[in-house]
Amino acid sequence: MRILFVASEGLPFSKTGGLADVVEALPKALVAQGHEVAVVLPRYRGTEAAATVIPSLTIPMGGARIRFPAIADGSVLGGVRYFFVDDPPYFDREGLYGTGGKDYPDNAERYTEFCRASIEVAKHIWPTDVFHCHDWQTALVPVLLRSSYSNDPLVKNIPVVFTIHNMGYQGQFSREMLDRVGLPQTLFHPEGLEFYGSVNLLKGGLVYSDYLTTVSRKYAQEIQTREFGHGLDGVARKRADRLVGILNGVDYSAWNPAKDELIAANYSAKDLSGKQACRQDLLDVFGLPHEHLERPILGIVSRFADQKGFDLIAEKAHELMKEDLVLVVLGTGDRKYEKLFTALAAAYPGRVGLKIAYDNTLAHKVEAGADMFLMPSRYEPSGLNQMYSLKYGTVPIVRATGGLDDSITPFDVEHGTGTGFKFSEYSGVALLYAVRQALHHYMDEGIWKRIQLNGMAKDFSWKGSAKEYAKLYEAARVTRGFAPTAQKVEKAERPERAEKTEKAEKEAEGAEGPSRRGARKAAQAAGQSSQGAAQPSQDPGQTAESSQQVPEGSEQASRTSGEAPQGSGQARRNSGEAGRNQKPAATSN
Repeated sequence: MRILFVASEGLPFSKTGGLADVVEALPKALVAQGHEVAVVLPRYRGTEAAATVIPSLTIPMGGARIRFPAIADGSVLGGVRYFFVDDPPYFDREGLYGTGGKDYPDNAERYTEFCRASIEVAKHIWPTDVFHCHDWQTALVPVLLRSSYSNDPLVKNIPVVFTIHNMGYQGQFSREMLDRVGLPQTLFHPEGLEFYGSVNLLKGGLVYSDYLTTVSRKYAQEIQTREFGHGLDGVARKRADRLVGILNGVDYSAWNPAKDELIAANYSAKDLSGKQACRQDLLDVFGLPHEHLERPILGIVSRFADQKGFDLIAEKAHELMKEDLVLVVLGTGDRKYEKLFTALAAAYPGRVGLKIAYDNTLAHKVEAGADMFLMPSRYEPSGLNQMYSLKYGTVPIVRATGGLDDSITPFDVEHGTGTGFKFSEYSGVALLYAVRQALHHYMDEGIWKRIQLNGMAKDFSWKGSAKEYAKLYEAARVTRGFAPTAQKVEKAERPERAEKTEKAEKEAEGAEGPSRRGARKAAQAAGQSSQGAAQPSQDPGQTAESSQQVPEGSEQASRTSGEAPQGSGQARRNSGEAGRNQKPAATSN
C-alpha cells in the first residue's frame, strides 16, 4: 500500500513535540512491513533539500490572491520518501508556529497552502492509496478533498485517516479566515467547520476524515467526555464508530540502556549492575553528593505546565521532600514552576537537583540514573517517557490517564505482576500516596527488582502499532469502494510472546535467589501483550456512497448531550486552551 503522511513537523527535519517523533518512527515501521510511504512537511528554516521536484505550484487563496510554492525533494531516509512544501515567506521563519510565545497571525494561510500543496503532491508526484494527516495544521486535507477537490477524479475519493495527538490544540480562527484562504462559506455550518461562531480546523478533520485515531485507547475514550474533549466531545461521540486508539510506539534504537551511548554505563535485564554507575553519574551531573546514593532517586523530565500535573507537585512539594528521597528535575515551562523547583533546591540543598532546560543527553541520564519516574499528568494523550522508563528499569509513578493508563499496570505484590504505580484521582493526596507506595516497595530489594524486570520485559516498539494502522488504512479504502490492496508477505514471525515469557523466566531465575517473591509468576506476566488498538466498530464493507456522506458532528450534538447553547459567553468559555494553536516545545511527550 502507498501511504502519504502529511504533518506540520517530523524528525529529523523539524520538531517541537512528540508529533515529530511519531512522523519519523511510524513511516519507517510501515516500510519495514512492506508498504511504500512518503511524508510531506513544510520546509522550515534550516531544512536541507536534495532537489526541486516542482519549481512552482499554483495555489489559489482568497479573492484573486495566488501563491506559488515549490515542492522540494528531501531524498529517502530509512526507506521513507520526503517532500517539502517550499515557500520561504511562509515557512523560513524563526519558529515553526510562532515566536515569543505567540502564534503567527497568518497560520491559517500558511497551513491552508500547505494542505493544498500536499494534495497536489498526490496528484502530480506521488500517487497515494491513503492520506494520513496529523493534528489541526493538516485538517484541511480531508475538508478540501470533499469540497474544493470534490470533482477532481484523481484525488476526490482518496481516503483520509486523521490522527489527533492533542485535542487541546484546535486551530481556531475568525469566520473571515474562510475568505482569506479561499474556502467556500458553505463549509461554515454546525455540521462543518463552524464552532461557536468561529472556524475550527481540527473539527474539520474530525468531521470529514474517513477514520480518526488518537495516540492511545484510553485517550480515544477520554476525548468523548466534556472534561477532555475541549468543546469537541460531541463531535467525537458522533464519530465514535470511526474513532480508534492506537498507542504510540518507542524507538528502541535510541532508547535502550543496553546500547545507549549517552549514559555512563550500559546495562540490561540480565545484568543491572551498570544502573548503579548511572545513578552516581546522575548525581554528579546535577551537583548532588554521593552520600545520597542509598536514597531512592525520583526523576522528572517534562514541560512544566498544569497539564503535566505540576499543580499537584506544587501542592505537596514539601510533604514529598519529607520522604527519604532525592529529587532530580529536568525541563522548562511555566515560570511559576521554574520558581517552585528553584526554591525547593534552595530549601533542600543536596537533595534536589534542577536543570531548567531541555537537553536530550540529560534526559537519557535521568532515565538511566533515576529509580522512579514521576508523571502525574492531568491528561496525557500518549506519553513516551513512561515507556522509556520501563526499558531503563526506572519504575514509573503515573496518573491513570490516556497513554499512561494504557502502558503502565499497577504492581501486585501478591502475584508479583505489574510495572509501576498509578493513581486515578487528580489530587495531591493521591499523588503522594502513590509515591509512598513506591518508596515502601523500594525498601525490599527483591520486590523492587521484580518490578524493574517486569517493566524491562515489555515491548512497546512501533511494530505492533504499525500493523494496527495498516489495518485501518485498508478499512478506510474499503469504505470508499476500493478493493483491498495486495500486501507483500512479511517474514515469518517467531511467537514473541512465548519467547519473551521464557526469556523473562530465565532472567528471573538467574538474577534472583529463592527469596525473591512472585518471580516466576511475574516473569510469565512479562510476556503478556500490553499494546493494541480497538477495532473499528463500523462494518468496513459499507458502500462508497454511504461513506462519502458528511458525518454528523457538531455543537448541536454537544447541546443535545447537555451542553450550553451557542453564544458569545459559551464561546469564551470554550476558547481557553482549545483556542491556542500550538503546544509549547519542551519534551518528547
